[in-house]
Amino acid sequence: MMDKQNNSLSEVHASVFTDQKKGWKKIFAFIGPAYLVSVGYMDPGNWATDIAGGAQFGYKLIWVLLMSNLIALLLQSLSARLGIVRGVDLAQASKNAYPNWANIPLYALAQIAIIACDLAEIIGMAIGLNLLFGLPLIWGILITVFDTLLLLFLLKRGMRTMERFIVSMVFIIGVAFLTEMLIVQPVYSDVLKGFFPSSLNGNALYIAIGIIGATVMPHNLYLHSSLVQTRKINRSPQGIKEALKFNFIDTTVALNLAFLVNSAILILAAAAFYVNGHYQVAEIQDAYKLLENIFGRTAPTLFAIALIASGQSSTITGTLAGQIVMEGHLNLRIEPWLRRLITRMLAIIPAFCTILFFGDSALGSLLILSQVVLSLQLGFAVIPLIHFNSDKKLMAGFAIKTWVKVLAWLSALIIISLNIKLVIGEIVNWLHTAGQYKFLIYYLVIPIALACLALLLYVFIHPFLKTKLLQKKQLPHGEALYIHTEQKIAYRNIGITIDFSGNDEKVINNALNQGGKNAQYTFIHIVETAGATYHGSKVMDRETQLDESNIQKYTANLANMGYQSQYKIGYGSTASAIAKIVTNDSLDFLVMGAHGHKGLKDIIFGTTVDAVRHKIKVPVLIIN
Repeated sequence: MMDKQNNSLSEVHASVFTDQKKGWKKIFAFIGPAYLVSVGYMDPGNWATDIAGGAQFGYKLIWVLLMSNLIALLLQSLSARLGIVRGVDLAQASKNAYPNWANIPLYALAQIAIIACDLAEIIGMAIGLNLLFGLPLIWGILITVFDTLLLLFLLKRGMRTMERFIVSMVFIIGVAFLTEMLIVQPVYSDVLKGFFPSSLNGNALYIAIGIIGATVMPHNLYLHSSLVQTRKINRSPQGIKEALKFNFIDTTVALNLAFLVNSAILILAAAAFYVNGHYQVAEIQDAYKLLENIFGRTAPTLFAIALIASGQSSTITGTLAGQIVMEGHLNLRIEPWLRRLITRMLAIIPAFCTILFFGDSALGSLLILSQVVLSLQLGFAVIPLIHFNSDKKLMAGFAIKTWVKVLAWLSALIIISLNIKLVIGEIVNWLHTAGQYKFLIYYLVIPIALACLALLLYVFIHPFLKTKLLQKKQLPHGEALYIHTEQKIAYRNIGITIDFSGNDEKVINNALNQGGKNAQYTFIHIVETAGATYHGSKVMDRETQLDESNIQKYTANLANMGYQSQYKIGYGSTASAIAKIVTNDSLDFLVMGAHGHKGLKDIIFGTTVDAVRHKIKVPVLIIN
């Protein structure tokens, strides 16, 4: 079993207890992960395709939404099954199953897809703020960088707090569109006719493909396989079976709510625009203005509020997905706030540059482009997911049945073929409009698309070429060694960092216990004043003199007790100065007191202990 740090979303892994609950309390304990996933099914990218479909074809494409929802339900249930049964997320499973050379492009494609998805959320959030408060789009985009701090706060408060926040956003979206349904008053008999499949051709087929591409998104498959692991379950066959059942209920309810929201958007567009002859409404801003013209101020206000809630909730889940693919594919862990800030900045930069160089009106085209990028990645998540769930040995008796496998491969075929058609259509359009830059399409875009197709075929074929999926151990820190004999280690040169606080006595006593009277002790104190930073050992300010006087008292005290001791004073950067003393004096052990602050204070004041650990090669004992 993997240690805590190797678990998916290790900060909240197995943090919600389920095994001691009964009845409805047990069901509610499992409810949550699918709601975080469901917001991705009602993000601004979905809004754009639903509005275009409703405005151009009325209620005709509702059955496409229903089919997309059923496919999504199947794939999300497979994603949850993988996380529950094997205890790994989709990215970790892919790293285990495919060779290293394939994992790098798989990670890159997954990360690009998440950035594209995050891009859609940022644009939607900025448009919502613009429509509701008149805030310029470029300022709205920059404001979204603070979502990083919100996500950090929610994770600190626990998984349940984050889930409550997301559910509240979903509730706001649902109430807004339910109210708008009452305002626009669609003809429900016509709505019901839209649930029956009809032939698709021309632009209707193009919009239908866009709806499917915007509905079944790859980052949700990575996300769901990780979020289900936030539940601490009984790992017996019966406990796993129970967890699968309750998570399927959670997934069914959440995705059907997302389907109702998407249907409401399409019905709203059909009743407000198609019926009134406005067939060319394809952008969110146009929909807002027309709603105001036709129904007054209330409808568009609710529309903008729902859009902000959608963008806010989707950005949080998209950023979580970015963490999952980075840790899973690359086994790379960096500070949570930095990881989330990087994901957000990679999405903000394209949106910011688009407005700066092409104006606000180009954001609609960028939104469509983000959905095309998502289409490219989808197969790289769906195909491995089906392979992993089909493997009888790895799934330990919980592999999917044959009929589920057939439905899954059929769904994958539909999604991938339609998305390939969408990508080809976009490339053809670019060729027609590229002008003098057409060579970039031939020498850059088309080769990249063909390389992606070749990788997709490899991902599909690789498991069939093996007698079984390659199962590697995820051992980022190496394999455990066999301990042959007990070996007592004696430390001879022990460093003790002091800051003249109430913690010094505890730190010194722990150091003395490590070496006894046979060791040499070196007291270390760093002067951090501005003068010390600039003048180093030449500084003679009052603080430096007082510090040296105090550290001499410690040295004398230990000498009176029969211990060998000396002191060293460093200047400027604490971590660097401590590391320099440890190295220059050949210390073989270091005892440090923890600073006692965390969270925002770590960002402001720094984390000395962590910084020192990475700069020296001797053991460090940290005393709280």
